[in-house]
Amino acid sequence: MRCPYCQQDNDRVGDTRTSVDGFVVRRRRICCACGERFTTYERVETPKIPVVKRNGTQVPFDRESLQRGIERACWKREISDEQIAALIIQVERDIDSASETAVESRFIGERVMYYLYKLDQVAYVRFASVYRQFKDTDDFVRELQRIEQNPDMPCLSWEYQPKKKTTQFPKTKRSRYREQEPGLPLEEEE
Repeated sequence: MRCPYCQQDNDRVGDTRTSVDGFVVRRRRICCACGERFTTYERVETPKIPVVKRNGTQVPFDRESLQRGIERACWKREISDEQIAALIIQVERDIDSASETAVESRFIGERVMYYLYKLDQVAYVRFASVYRQFKDTDDFVRELQRIEQNPDMPCLSWEYQPKKKTTQFPKTKRSRYREQEPGLPLEEEE
């Protein structure tokens, strides 16, 4: 690892720690040339899942963009960097488990709002105001009223409905199964 201070490629690891969730490794490094200390983070590189934007265009998933948006919503709130990192990791897990080939930006925004609501309601409203493109104070008032009406449930978009994966079986003429006495014949469909 190249030292950010003297640009020499000669360092040693002073301390290694795993994050709370176990998906990130933090290493404190010491440059052997200049003696300065610096920190590096390692995480598993996941394949870039395409994100389908509102206008239909596809862009690769950008973790840094997601982090910037969440940090703006959490600005001057008592939310630690570790809590923000855990929120981002949880959203990434949701994306990985929900998508096969691509994910809608709407899904990502709804997941972020869900976790922000649980973490800090002010940060949630800030994020929702940008994500849902609030036009005036009436939009803020409506959102706050929704929070007051149901404080335990995140106010997710009424438009977003996750796609359910269902299996369609062909219709065939088969016997109807119903609870009967043992030994009695089953009724046939007509």
